[in-house]
Amino acid sequence: MAEFSANASRFDPYKNFRFRVKWDGRYVAGASTVGGIKRTSEVVTHREGSDPSRVRTSRGRTGFEAITMERGVTRDADFERWVEQGSDRDRRDFVIEVFNEAGQSVLAYKVLRAWISDYQAVPELDANAHAVAIQRLTLQNEGWERDYSVSEPSEPEPES
Repeated sequence: MAEFSANASRFDPYKNFRFRVKWDGRYVAGASTVGGIKRTSEVVTHREGSDPSRVRTSRGRTGFEAITMERGVTRDADFERWVEQGSDRDRRDFVIEVFNEAGQSVLAYKVLRAWISDYQAVPELDANAHAVAIQRLTLQNEGWERDYSVSEPSEPEPES
């Protein structure tokens, strides 16, 4: 049976600039970019003995690409503390939430057992620049899953 949307009139996709990242029950301050979450499965080819002219394919091992994240440098030292712990036992799950234009949560993905493989605490500093200082980190992970309990809300009607 097909599932129907709570907002059947919506036809445009969600914007990529309405998001938040949450771990340890709180939002990450200043998160400005999050790389895409991507899963790739190897393709295994084989032939059946009874049909040597046709190649068949099946799914092999599945891997999950690293996720890059950037945020403005703040006094929040969570990333640095996490990097300094550096233990394989200190992996974290975190959530990437996507919001509609009305600020309502519409999608959520939980990233599983992530750890920081690359971290830039402070960017190149330039006294002649007019930019925000950005921290960058690369998060290895063991997969992700969509949180299907986050449903599509009915969006507010535009004012006339």
